[in-house]
Amino acid sequence: MERFNTCELREKEVVNLCDGTRLGCPSEFEFCASDGKIASMIVPRPSGFLGLSHANDLTIPWNKIECIGEDAILVRLTPDEIVCIEEEKRKKKKNYW
Repeated sequence: MERFNTCELREKEVVNLCDGTRLGCPSEFEFCASDGKIASMIVPRPSGFLGLSHANDLTIPWNKIECIGEDAILVRLTPDEIVCIEEEKRKKKKNYW
């Protein structure tokens, strides 16, 4: 099993296998505190003034990753799953305040 550090993963482009879209490169990773494993990766999506807002960042669960290759991270996200991820993020923001 090949190992990567987060700096190496940040350099790889995330590609959705369902429709072939390039989602961008991961900027952050969320870890599980109990076992230290990566739970999800966050791919920034430009939004807001000059693309500086992070409101539309895509949080991809680790179990959606199909393959990590030399240049790309292949994920399998249906359009419904992408919408669901974005809705979950909006709900969390609303409940925060």
